[in-house]
Amino acid sequence: MADTTASGPSCLEKLKSYVKTPKGFILAAEILISFIIIICYAASHYGGYSAVAICEMIFSMVFFGIFMMELDKQIQVVNWVWTDLFRAGIGAVLYIITSLICVIGGAGDGARIAGGVFGLIAGLLFGYDTYTIFQQIKSTRQHAAASTDDRV
Repeated sequence: MADTTASGPSCLEKLKSYVKTPKGFILAAEILISFIIIICYAASHYGGYSAVAICEMIFSMVFFGIFMMELDKQIQVVNWVWTDLFRAGIGAVLYIITSLICVIGGAGDGARIAGGVFGLIAGLLFGYDTYTIFQQIKSTRQHAAASTDDRV
């Protein structure tokens, strides 16, 4: 008979342990704040601004799943660090732009203003994520500097 015991950690155990890492915490916070922004924009008169929050939440969930399951180490075709840098950088810029538009032009629509304020916080969070990824890239480039070997 086959052994029915699991050989590795379960998905729930991987989730719990990954959320405790700095990158996992940032991605989980990005997913949560994007969900809050979707709710705020859905309650406002102008629901069209929720497109940025929906896209960024989906992208954050995809990267959370990839990094949690360590698929980035198995799928070597994509440079996941640079892809994550572009995701976080574009998300920060889009959140800041749409949030400023909502906060400035949202007079009389409290849900739109609340979504804009949460969007500014999300822009800062995505910006911080971009900064941490950039520092990671910078540190790996310094460690992989050119060899000082004299042989030609």
